Amino acid sequence: MSQQTLQDVFDVILERQRSQRENSYVVSLLRKGTDAILKKVGEEAAEVLLAAKNDSREECIHEITDLWFHSMVLMAHAGISLADIEEEFGRRFGQSGLVEKANRPLKQ
Repeated sequence: MSQQTLQDVFDVILERQRSQRENSYVVSLLRKGTDAILKKVGEEAAEVLLAAKNDSREECIHEITDLWFHSMVLMAHAGISLADIEEEFGRRFGQSGLVEKANRPLKQ
């Protein structure tokens, strides 16, 4: 998979968001709002966990793809671009995950 493929999928999600095309799964999910989108992301994350627990590479690939897709729907809904995510990865790259986590602001 190339970065272009991710961008192509995200572009289709954004096009569906703009067009509000009938008979579109993306549009139906976006219309239901944040809670419905988060529910789908949570369901897909749980399915990734089960696939990993089942030690099924193919199932993991399928479920991770579903999770990424629904995460991109959430991104579109929240006005977050792939460039925003790429920038955050760039900021973190080369930094220990432990150091990055320790430097995060404390949540209240």
